Amino acid sequence: MDIFQLIHDYREWFYALTFAWTFVEGETFVIFAGAAAAADSRPIHLEWLIMFAALGSFCGDQFYFFIGRRYGHYLLKRFPRWTPAVDAALGMLHKYHVGFILSFRFIYGVRNFASFAMGMSDVSWPRFLVLNFIAAVVWAIIFAGTGYVLGRTFEHLLGEIARDFGLIMLGVLIVSVSVGLWFKKRHKKKAAAVSPVLTTKPSPAERDGLQRRSL
Repeated sequence: MDIFQLIHDYREWFYALTFAWTFVEGETFVIFAGAAAAADSRPIHLEWLIMFAALGSFCGDQFYFFIGRRYGHYLLKRFPRWTPAVDAALGMLHKYHVGFILSFRFIYGVRNFASFAMGMSDVSWPRFLVLNFIAAVVWAIIFAGTGYVLGRTFEHLLGEIARDFGLIMLGVLIVSVSVGLWFKKRHKKKAAAVSPVLTTKPSPAERDGLQRRSL
């Protein structure tokens, strides 16, 4: 990802692009943009990057929450393959409550369905809105800040070649983390296959009527 080329191409629209990108997901994008904000040329400002990344992430998850609240059960019947991820997210919500709402953006495997699943729960609109806003701001600060710190570090150490080399190293870091998470997930699946745990899954009708604890 050549973030500097994107900044050059979109210029004043780059923050709008940040909002749109983080509406869907965007950790990698925010890290690279944070590194760009660390450059001496300062093509973008870290504060504005954090603000638009937080708003994009916040609005995206509010939208998914609305979809889950309004159409959740219908969509699960239409796309039953979503059910395991939704059940996993709801299980973590019931176990960790506020902690899950504040941290689901950092949990791989359930984050894509977390807001949708919470829309199907008894979590109220005001409660989710407040906690989701706090979580989005923390998320944006952490990822943009990480990119900024790494960018400044590479720039200090490598001088003129910091931009290109820094972005390459960021890419290596992200790929390394992703591969590590993939191997960890694969290891858990193998362990589960060796020592299976018998569970009873409720039918769709039973799941629709399941009483979930009010948060």
